[in-house]
Amino acid sequence: MGLLTTFVLALLPLLGIGWIVINGMIFTVDGLFMSLILLTISGICGTTGLYEIFKGKAPSGAKTGTAGAVGTAASGLIQRGKVQSVQFFESSVGQPNKSIVTLVGPKSPVTLVFEGDLRNALPVGQKVEVTLRKETGYNVLVNVNYA
Repeated sequence: MGLLTTFVLALLPLLGIGWIVINGMIFTVDGLFMSLILLTISGICGTTGLYEIFKGKAPSGAKTGTAGAVGTAASGLIQRGKVQSVQFFESSVGQPNKSIVTLVGPKSPVTLVFEGDLRNALPVGQKVEVTLRKETGYNVLVNVNYA
């Protein structure tokens, strides 16, 4: 339903441009600028609709490493392993702070980027089971179980 609405909103400004042309106002300054504004609105809505169509066909993003990948739970993705390092980075104003966590499993290390400061939540050397969810480009910590 939202996709249909997006394309309807892309077509309505084109009808407005047609009305401007029919009334002969296309060669006035008002008609010219109104046509440019309506074309911009139509282009943005049309591009958004096309993006939504092709978004589902794109291959999924980066897969998590096999070292600690256990699977998914109802609340998010689960990773297991021993905490090798937790590095905290403060961001500029308006940006979320980040923690880079390295978990070591039986096969290879997994590096995860989390939002916020996790130095106290994930002590180095501790075996953990981390439940996380993806949000705004970073992982958000949902739950930690210590082994």
